[in-house]
Amino acid sequence: MSMVYINIFLAFTLSFMGLLIYRSHLMSSLLCLEGMMLSLFIMMTVTILANHFTLANMAPIVLLVFAACEAALGLSLLVMVSNTYGTDYVQNLNLLQC
Repeated sequence: MSMVYINIFLAFTLSFMGLLIYRSHLMSSLLCLEGMMLSLFIMMTVTILANHFTLANMAPIVLLVFAACEAALGLSLLVMVSNTYGTDYVQNLNLLQC
């Protein structure tokens, strides 16, 4: 396993650990999720380029599209929660209160 793969896996693991540790605020959770998606994108791109997969060249672009949709939904949820409750705590996201 090369150093590039180890560094990308370490970035994914650190983002996942950040998601587990800083899960009380919605903004911190969204940033950790974006870090995870970015490391997955880089891992897919490096793997496809290293192994010369010609049929899978669109896979990283599709992952970026899903990451952009996730970021847009997350930011809209953050704006809605912060306008409604005044804070960005994840504990305010209770579906039974709607």
